[in-house]
Amino acid sequence: TLAHYTTLQTAFALTSRRPLQRTLTNFARRNNSSSCNKGNVPSNAKTSTSTSNNTRTFSSSSSSSSSTTVTTTTTRSSNNIPKVSTRGQDAVKLLPSYLADARAAQPLYHPIDAPHGALQLGVAENYLMQEDLTSKLTQLQQSLKFDADQIYYQPTQGRIGTRRAMTRLFNRILSANYCFDEDCMIVGAGCNAVLENLAICLAEAGDAVLIPTPYYAAFEFDLVARAGLKIQPVTTFDFNDLNCNGDDSDEPCNKARASTIPVHMYYPNKAALDAAYERSMIEHVSTPRILLLSSPNNPLGVCYPAHVVQECIDWAEERGVHVISDEIYAGSVYRTDEGRVPWTSVAELAFHENKKLGPHVHIVYAMSKDFALSGLRVGAVYTENEDIAVPLQKLNDLCQISSQTQVMVEHMLDPALNGGWADEFLMDSQEQLKRRCGEVEQCLEEVGIPFLTGEAGLFVWMDFQEFLPALVDGEGEVSAEEQAQRERALYLELLQEHGLLFTPGLSMKAELPGFFRFVFTAATEDEFQVALDAYGVL
Repeated sequence: TLAHYTTLQTAFALTSRRPLQRTLTNFARRNNSSSCNKGNVPSNAKTSTSTSNNTRTFSSSSSSSSSTTVTTTTTRSSNNIPKVSTRGQDAVKLLPSYLADARAAQPLYHPIDAPHGALQLGVAENYLMQEDLTSKLTQLQQSLKFDADQIYYQPTQGRIGTRRAMTRLFNRILSANYCFDEDCMIVGAGCNAVLENLAICLAEAGDAVLIPTPYYAAFEFDLVARAGLKIQPVTTFDFNDLNCNGDDSDEPCNKARASTIPVHMYYPNKAALDAAYERSMIEHVSTPRILLLSSPNNPLGVCYPAHVVQECIDWAEERGVHVISDEIYAGSVYRTDEGRVPWTSVAELAFHENKKLGPHVHIVYAMSKDFALSGLRVGAVYTENEDIAVPLQKLNDLCQISSQTQVMVEHMLDPALNGGWADEFLMDSQEQLKRRCGEVEQCLEEVGIPFLTGEAGLFVWMDFQEFLPALVDGEGEVSAEEQAQRERALYLELLQEHGLLFTPGLSMKAELPGFFRFVFTAATEDEFQVALDAYGVL
C-alpha cells in the first residue's frame, strides 16, 4: 500500500505541481463573497496579495539542511573556564529542526505593530476561552484564603484535595463507569513531567517506546532527553487495506472525510505493532517496553475506534509491554453526532471487559489543552501498578505543583466547590472548537486542500502534497533526505510568502511528506479572521 502511494506521489511530483501562490491569489480575489470572509479585518492588516510595499520579509534561513546544528565551544581561555557537559547539548538536538525556522520567523503577527507578520499556528494552545478563564482565575485568587499548611512541604504525590478533584474529573470525562482510586493518582508540573517520570519507572534506559505515526513531536524530547529511551515509530500504511474501513465489517469504505488518505490507514493494529517491535530489536537492538497511544490523537484530530485501542491493549498484554494512554484531549471531543467515531478511554474499555487497568495500562492527562491552562503546569498520571507507586512519588518531588496552584485547581474542578463550573466550561469550549474547526474545514474545501475531518483536539491534519516542489532527479526511489528537503521548502514557502506557520508532518514522523498540522485555536478571534480572509488556505 505504501509503495502504491509512493509511486503515485513520484509520478505526480514529476509533473507540474499546483502553484500555491495562484491558489491563494484566486481565493483572495473572491473572498469577499466567500464563506471564509467572516468578521472584520483590521484596516492596517494587508493581505499577501497586496502591492510590493506589503511584501513579507523573514529572517529564516534558506538553507536546505533539514537538521539543526548545535555548536559547542570547548576551547579553554586563559582563565581556564570549566567545560560543560555534552548531554545538555544532546538534549537540544532532540528538538524538531523546524523550530529553528519558526524562531527565526520575525516578526510574528500583530494587528498594529506587525500586520504582515507570521501567524503562529503550530503551537497547541487554546485562545478561545481566554476571557472565561482569566475571569474565573481572578475570582479564585481574590476569594481563596492562604492557609498555613500551604506554606510548608506538600505530599510529593499532590495534595489529597487536588488528587480527589482530579479523580472525580476522570469519572466525568474519561469514564463514568470505571472506579478510579485517588490513591493511584499523582499530580505533577505538566504532562511532559509526569510522562517522563512514568517512563523512567516502567523501562530501563536504552529500552524502546513504540508510538504510532504520526505523533506529537515533543514525545522524542520527553522520553529521550533524561529517560534515555529509544523511540520506535509504528508505521501503519502497509498494514491497513486501502479499500476498507479498517474493521471486520463488509461496509464500503467511509468517504466522509475529504482526505487523500482515509483515516483508517492511520490505525495501528497487531501486524503494524509486530513489525515495529521486530524493527526495534534489529535497528536499536532494543526491546520495546512501552506502547504510547495518543487518544484522542495528536496531530490527526480524530478518535481511534474502541476496537483499535482494545487490539493494541491485547497485543501489549501478550507481549509483556506497558501501555500508556495519553488522554490529554479527553475533554475536547467536540463532534459526537451519529456517524462519528466515539472516543473511548482505556478505562472505559477495562470496565466493559470487567477488568481493572491493572499493572500494565496507565493514563496521563493535563489541564493545558481541555482547560487551556498550559501556563499553570498541571499534569496527572494514573497507575494501579503498586511496584512503581513509591518511585513515582519520589520522582515527582522534582516536579511538584505549588500548593497555591493545587488549591486553585481543586476549587476549579470540584463541583461541590464551584457549582459545576468546570463541566460548563468544557461544554462551552467544545462548542467553540466545533465552530472554529467548521470554519477551517469550509475554507479548506473551497480552495481544494484535502484534510481529515476533525473530531477532537485543537487541530486539523491537512494534505499539501499537491504543492510539494517537483522532484529533480527523475523517476526512481526518493531518499528520505530529499523528501525532507521538499517538505521544508514548502514549509518555508508557506511561512515566508504567506505568513502561515504550521507544524510540518515529517517532524511528527508522517509516512509521506506534504502534511501539516494546523492548530486552529492558536489565534485570537481577530487573528483567526485575518488568516481566513487573507490567505484562504486556512
